[in-house]
Amino acid sequence: QVQLVESGGGLVQAGGSLRLSCAASGRTFSSYAMGWFRQAPGKEREFVAGINWSGTSRYYVDSVKGRFTISRDNAKNTVYLQMNSLKSEDTAVYYCAAGDGNRWHYWGQGTQVTVSS
Repeated sequence: QVQLVESGGGLVQAGGSLRLSCAASGRTFSSYAMGWFRQAPGKEREFVAGINWSGTSRYYVDSVKGRFTISRDNAKNTVYLQMNSLKSEDTAVYYCAAGDGNRWHYWGQGTQVTVSS
């Protein structure tokens, strides 16, 4: 079992930056792929970024490429999402998830990111 707790959300002006963190419990964190998803009001949850267990492979949705960076620190059981050049369309609840490459098994409770224009 893995429990995930996100933090770092908040209100930021367009063009600004935020760094989200997702702290995981459990000894098997390093064996999981990790991902960040987001859900805006009235929209479906969408994949934002993913990283494999070792941190050597990273994936992004096209809309955030060049602006967001996913990283992980297995010693701290934490995955990060650095978000730069934020836009109003990035406003959403952001969730982290842990998975095995086939499906996402565990989810956090989410953290709100609001970008004002």
